[in-house]
Amino acid sequence: MAKNKEALNGIKMQAASEVGVPLKQNGYNGDLTSKQAGSIGGQMVRKMIESYESTHK
Repeated sequence: MAKNKEALNGIKMQAASEVGVPLKQNGYNGDLTSKQAGSIGGQMVRKMIESYESTHK
């Protein structure tokens, strides 16, 4: 379970970097706007879909 959480956190950090949102690694991120949080979530979903599609062709 911890391995999955680490992988998801890695995807989140990469997605935040790609959309230009300053996400703290191990800190409080409650100061993000809804738009920033949504951008990260949307990018994460895109990355997970791409990963799934590339392994299930």
